[in-house]
Amino acid sequence: MRHLISLSALGTLMASPALAASGPFFSLRNTDFVVLLGFLLFLAVLVYFKVPKTLGGLLDKRADGIRDELEEARALREEAQTLLASYERKQREVQEQAEKIVAQAKIDAESAADQARKDLDVSIARRIAAAEEQIKSAETSAVKEVRDRAISVAVAAARDVIGQQLGAADKAKLVDSSIKEVGAKLH
Repeated sequence: MRHLISLSALGTLMASPALAASGPFFSLRNTDFVVLLGFLLFLAVLVYFKVPKTLGGLLDKRADGIRDELEEARALREEAQTLLASYERKQREVQEQAEKIVAQAKIDAESAADQARKDLDVSIARRIAAAEEQIKSAETSAVKEVRDRAISVAVAAARDVIGQQLGAADKAKLVDSSIKEVGAKLH
């Protein structure tokens, strides 16, 4: 293996371009000189056809295009940031509005509940008053009915007692005195 590595290293040294050149440097037999002449000729052709200027122009045009794209991207970024700020501001405003609406709805709900309680209290008081009035009316009616019944019973009892104790002459006198009394009260 060592032998193989040594042999390949020796072959590499012998095949190098420096060993391939032979003779004086400014001779066409010297490969280094021929390569130098070819390279200078190539550069002269490039300069003659204005390739460096064209390449420079293309590079400048490309640089201008990149600069324009960067400016456009910067402008788009600023516009996007402005839109983002606007949307965030609108979102905050909408959030605040929603919070105000919810707060107002809570206040309205509490107010409606209070009003419903008041209305219920008034309705209950009205119904209680109506029930008390009906009770008083029923009581008054019952008392009147009891009085009327008592009077009827008393009159019937008095008639029966008087009818049994009075004679015909006493009855006629009683009727005459009652007529006179009614006549006096009417006039």
